[in-house]
Amino acid sequence: MPVKILGIAGSLRQGSYNRRLLDVAASLLPADATLEIFDLHGIPLYNQDVERAGLPEPVRAMKEAVRRADAVLIATPEHNWSIPGVLKNALDWVSRPPGDNPFRGKPVAIMGASTGLMGTVRAQLHLRQVLAYLEAYTVTRPEVLVAQAAERFDAEGRLIDPTARQLIADLLQALYELTVRLQVGERMVSARQ
Repeated sequence: MPVKILGIAGSLRQGSYNRRLLDVAASLLPADATLEIFDLHGIPLYNQDVERAGLPEPVRAMKEAVRRADAVLIATPEHNWSIPGVLKNALDWVSRPPGDNPFRGKPVAIMGASTGLMGTVRAQLHLRQVLAYLEAYTVTRPEVLVAQAAERFDAEGRLIDPTARQLIADLLQALYELTVRLQVGERMVSARQ
């Protein structure tokens, strides 16, 4: 069975560097992995009154996509030294209601691109905190921090930085290996019960 990875870009912008990172990732997957990209367009601002009335369809679709995936790959920009509101909002929705959090026990890898000099280091640190609360297993290395993104992509949107491409391939391999280890561990626990 191939490892099913769900890709999420923390940006709504058409032509986003982080959406482009997911496109690069799709071309660098381990042989036994697939990547489906989920678009955050349409997810409303979190409102508990709306939640009580029933989850909006885009939220339900995202929860199901996370639930179906074996692993998640998040490409995040950095806004004001943190993760974008659109990404935090989506994670808040997906973790609701309490007790129905499809990120629990899910392997997650993080990468990001920014036009700044530090890439997305602060955003990734904040995202790791959120994912820790969601009880996800986050890949720690390698870190993919694509700084000065405008110089790393060509006019057609292709990532032309060979180091960044290699780091993405290495990150995907690490995510794949963590996912397989966790699946094997789950099967062993189930067999003992």
